[in-house]
Amino acid sequence: MKAYRLAPMRSWDAFLATASAPDTIVNGSGRRTRGSWAGATWDEAIRLAVDGWTHAVPDVAVTVAEPRGRASDDLATTTLAPVWDVTGSEVDIGAFLSGVPECMVDATPQRISAKGRVVTFLIPAAYASSVPHDWIRNRGAALATLCSAIVRAGHSVEIWCGFAVHLRNVRYTAVARVLTPGEPLDLGRLLFAVAHPAMLRRLWFGIWDSAERRVAQSLRDNAYGRPPYTCHEDDLPDDVTDPYVFPYLDENDRQWESMDSALSWCTRTFAGLDLIIEGHTRV
Repeated sequence: MKAYRLAPMRSWDAFLATASAPDTIVNGSGRRTRGSWAGATWDEAIRLAVDGWTHAVPDVAVTVAEPRGRASDDLATTTLAPVWDVTGSEVDIGAFLSGVPECMVDATPQRISAKGRVVTFLIPAAYASSVPHDWIRNRGAALATLCSAIVRAGHSVEIWCGFAVHLRNVRYTAVARVLTPGEPLDLGRLLFAVAHPAMLRRLWFGIWDSAERRVAQSLRDNAYGRPPYTCHEDDLPDDVTDPYVFPYLDENDRQWESMDSALSWCTRTFAGLDLIIEGHTRV
């Protein structure tokens, strides 16, 4: 099968710069789609990508295994952990509407020793247009919850987001690094990248809207490609080795219907990959 591959975007800044580049077509969906389907306007998506997305995640206790991955030096990393209280810098709309007094959120830096392994994840970004927003959020929040648990256990994570679609007999692929090994775990950035529908329906569409005009127009005219949306290890740069590659979000997979079912699936998957030994939601 033929393939069309964009150059890998090795940092979040590179991803944002590419997504924000001028469109080569006049009808791209990244900037121009209206309505609530994309999950945010273009300007809102850029702001969330820069500032991070505050979204409640479960409090999960896990026993982390010794994961495979390359050894890291004795690093110290800073995580930005959301803390809910009666005061804070942002309002958690869901908590506010539910009448919870502690509905304000602050991102609190936490310094963590990171002597351990560098664990690499490749998470597909593409899914069908009919996938509900709640499913996207549940899946991403569950993944982010367990990734942050691995960091708390003293390991470092490298997160890549991949776009892979098919159009006739051509596979179109691109990858972007969301988090670099050793950098602070920016939970707001991670949540936007893996749990917010605008990551795909605004910014990834924007990536392709600014590609070579012939390619950009062809993808736009064909609804930005077809399944399977499977990412492969060799979609990553050659120097990125031994990643954990997750399956793409499928509209027929009912485990994403609730946060509990999504977390249960991710916990079983992480355990099956020998990333964690066990896990449970705190009461």
